[in-house]
Amino acid sequence: MTYTAPLRDIRFTLDTVAGLDAVAALPGFEDATPDLCDSILEEAARIAGGVLAPLNRIGDTRGARWDDGAVTTPEGWSDAWNTLVEGGWNGLPFEPEWGGMGLPNLLNTAVQEMWHAANMAFALCPMLTQGAVNALRQFASDEVKGIYLPRLVSGEWTGTMNLTEPQAGSDLAAIRARAEPAGDGSYRVYGQKIFITYGDHDLTDNIVHLVLARLPDAPAGVKGISLFVVPKVLVNPDGSPGARNDVACVSIEHKLGIHASPTAVLAFGDRGGARGWLVGEPHQGLAYMFVMMNHARQSVGLQGLAIAERAYQQALAYARERVQGTPAGGRAGERTPIIDHPDVRRTLMGMKARIEAMRGILYTAAAAHDRRHHGADDAARAAAATLEDLLTPIAKGWCTETGQDIASQGVQIHGGMGYVEETGAAQHLRDARITTIYEGTTAIQANDLVNRKLLRDKGAAVTAYLAEVTAAAGAMAASDHRDLRASGRALATAAGHAGAMAAWIVDHAAEPALCAASAVPLLNAMGLVAGGHCLGIGARAALDRLAAGETDDGFLAARPVIARFYAEHLLGQVEGHRAAVIDGAATVMALHPDRL
Repeated sequence: MTYTAPLRDIRFTLDTVAGLDAVAALPGFEDATPDLCDSILEEAARIAGGVLAPLNRIGDTRGARWDDGAVTTPEGWSDAWNTLVEGGWNGLPFEPEWGGMGLPNLLNTAVQEMWHAANMAFALCPMLTQGAVNALRQFASDEVKGIYLPRLVSGEWTGTMNLTEPQAGSDLAAIRARAEPAGDGSYRVYGQKIFITYGDHDLTDNIVHLVLARLPDAPAGVKGISLFVVPKVLVNPDGSPGARNDVACVSIEHKLGIHASPTAVLAFGDRGGARGWLVGEPHQGLAYMFVMMNHARQSVGLQGLAIAERAYQQALAYARERVQGTPAGGRAGERTPIIDHPDVRRTLMGMKARIEAMRGILYTAAAAHDRRHHGADDAARAAAATLEDLLTPIAKGWCTETGQDIASQGVQIHGGMGYVEETGAAQHLRDARITTIYEGTTAIQANDLVNRKLLRDKGAAVTAYLAEVTAAAGAMAASDHRDLRASGRALATAAGHAGAMAAWIVDHAAEPALCAASAVPLLNAMGLVAGGHCLGIGARAALDRLAAGETDDGFLAARPVIARFYAEHLLGQVEGHRAAVIDGAATVMALHPDRL
C-alpha cells in the first residue's frame, strides 16, 4: 500500500481553517501567490508518493546500519535526499538572503505533512535541519550564520539537536556536558549525548550539531546551560571542509519503529576536545534551544497527523477490498466488503474526523507562527504568539496520542492480517509509538500547558480561546442546517466543560500535585475542543461555498457530516475528562506506592 497525498483535504484546511490567503498577504511573503502555492503542493505530493513512499518499507526492513563509527542509510536514501536538495525544498520557509524561498511556514507545514506521511523515518532529517536553522538564524552571531546557514538551508549539510544524556533523561538540569574556552574564540566540548536523531549518516558531507553544555562558571540547574555549534567536520576560513572534529558516533539504537532514522549516541571530546562555537550569550542555551524544540514539537505533532493519514488510507483501501460476512440488515448469504459493516464504518469515520481535526489544529498553529513573525503590528504579533504558544503543547500532545490510536485502529480494520508485518499496517503503529515520547512526553506537554500556558497568566489565554470557541459554537447552533446545529450545541457544551476544568486548576494553583494530576486530562479536553472548533470552521465554510453556488461532487457536503460525527461521537469525552479532574484529581496520589 503506497501513499497518495490528500491534496484536496490539505488545500481545504489551508484555505478555510488556517487562512493561507491572509498569511500569504503578510509582509515578506510577496512570492506566495496562489499559483506558486498550488505548484509547490502538487510537486511535493509527487515527491511524497513517487520518491519517499516507495522507500518506507525498505527503510523499515533494512534500517540504518552502524559499523566502526559510521552510519549507512538504506538504499535509495541518498538519492531521495538529493531530490530535496536539488529542489531547494529544505529552504522553503527561510529568507532568500540565506538561499531560502521566503514562503510561509504554513505552506511548509503542508509539505512536511506529506513527507512524514510518505516516509516518517526519512522526513525526520529535514525536520531537525529546519529546526537548527530556526535557532541559528535567531540567536547566532553573523560569523556563525555566514558559515552554517546557507549550507543548512540548502540541505548541503544537516543539523541535529543534542539535549539529553544518559543520566538526565528529560531533566535537562542534570546534564553534565561541559565546554571550556580555547582562547581563540572557540570552545572545547566534552561529554556524551543520547537519542540524537540523524546524529550520524551518509547523506551529506557535514552534520552541524547544536549542543547544550555547561561553561566552567555556569550556575547550577537549567540556568547554567549554554548552546554551542559543533560541526562533525571543521570548516576552513574559505568555507571548504577541514579536519574531522572530535565527535564520534559510538552506536545507534535498535528501536521499535522508524528503523531507518539513525538514533545516535554521540561522544564529544574523547580525543582532546570537540571544537565548538558559542551561540548567543552564555547560560542562555535552554531558552535558545526552545526555539528549535518548539519547532520540533509542532513537527512531531504533524507526524501524529501524517502517520494517521497513512494508516487511514491503507485501512480504507483494505475495507473496500476485503469481502467478509453479511452486513447488518443484509440478506442471508450476502457477502460484501467490510466497509458495509457499521462498526468498520464507525471506526473509519472516527479516523477521518480526527485526522481533519488534527490537520486544523496543526495548520492553525503554523499560521499563528507566521503571523507572530510577520504580523503588521505589535498587537497582531502578540496575539498570534499567544495562540501559537497555547496550541503547541496541544498540537504535540493530543495529535500524537490521537495519531497513535488511529494507527492502532488501522491494524484493527485489517483484522488478523493487520498483525502480519507484510501488510504494512503494523509498521505505522510501530513508527507512531515514539511520537508521544520524543521532544517531550505527553505528560511534559500537559504540564507545559498547565504551568506555562494556564497558571502563568491565571487562565487568561485559555479563557480567551474558549470564549472564541464558544462564540463560534453559538453561531453554529443558531444555523438552520441540522448538522451544523448539532455540532454547535455539542461544541458549546464541551467548551464549557474545558473551561470548568481550567478554572478548577487555577483555583488549586497552590496544590502542585493536584494540578499535575489534572494536566493530561486537560490537554486531552483542549485537544478535543480545538479539533471540534476547526471542524466547525470548515463545515461553515463548506456550506457558504455551497450557498454561493459552487459545484460539488460531495466533498463540501461531507464537511458538516464529519463535524457532526466528531461532535456526537468524540466531544462527549470532554465531560469525562472534566469529571476526572474536578471529582477525581485527588485519587491519583491516594494509593500508597507499595499498593500499586
